Amino acid sequence: MLFMMRFIIVLSMLLVFGAKSAEAIPSFQVEILPWEQVKGIIPNHSYFTIIDVDTGLSFRVQRRAGSKHADVQPVTEKDTKIMKAIYGGEWSWDRRAILVLVHDQLISASMNGMPHGAGALQNNFPGHFCVHFYGSTTHKTPTPDLAHKVMILKAGGKLDRYLYQLDPYELISVLEIAFNQQDERLLSQIMTGNNRSLKKTLASVNHIQITQRSILPVEDLPVLVAMKLQFRVKWIRSNHSQDEKNVVFYLHRDSLENQWRIDGRTFVDEIQ
Repeated sequence: MLFMMRFIIVLSMLLVFGAKSAEAIPSFQVEILPWEQVKGIIPNHSYFTIIDVDTGLSFRVQRRAGSKHADVQPVTEKDTKIMKAIYGGEWSWDRRAILVLVHDQLISASMNGMPHGAGALQNNFPGHFCVHFYGSTTHKTPTPDLAHKVMILKAGGKLDRYLYQLDPYELISVLEIAFNQQDERLLSQIMTGNNRSLKKTLASVNHIQITQRSILPVEDLPVLVAMKLQFRVKWIRSNHSQDEKNVVFYLHRDSLENQWRIDGRTFVDEIQ
């Protein structure tokens, strides 16, 4: 899978660079750079290429504004069409793992796919969209958006290490992201169980929200290889019906050194 994705990205870069020499094509060295550094690499009105990690599709954008993250616009109508195809033909607030190709650098990032605010280019894109880098924030929050952070780490090849370090409470937050982003691969990384059953559940539940949490300080968590936590959960099914109830999450790990995982079988039973 990794080899195939790299092959797709190579093809994307070849299309981007066209007839330029092979020496102009950057290596596979993807960098996770802090926003404070990146905003100098892509100043306002600069152009760069976005490569979607999952599809390999690429398009050109221009940074127009943004102080806490980059507000960007597709350059042409063709770029807008490619971006919309990445999102399955419908604009969405979902975060996606992307690579930013600028000069000879590949920088991990995350984008959303919803036109909003003002736009200035003749590109058939009604506004701009947001591109986040490591440490960047939304305009309204002082801390990085967790979903963007997860996608940045995914693009940078560091997601497995991040998930390995999460405590059970943090893992539940990632579960929210996996469902709300409809990210089957992320769900399989944090949850045990039959992949077919998890895929079916993901298809039937569009959105979940932890509406009430009872959280002990992390240092007070029992040092065990199995535990259960109860949260108040609201979820919206694909047919738009809603439910809300107390849900018990069972979590376990193979040893004290291994990653926590959520038991998928019991979770699926809880939200049927």
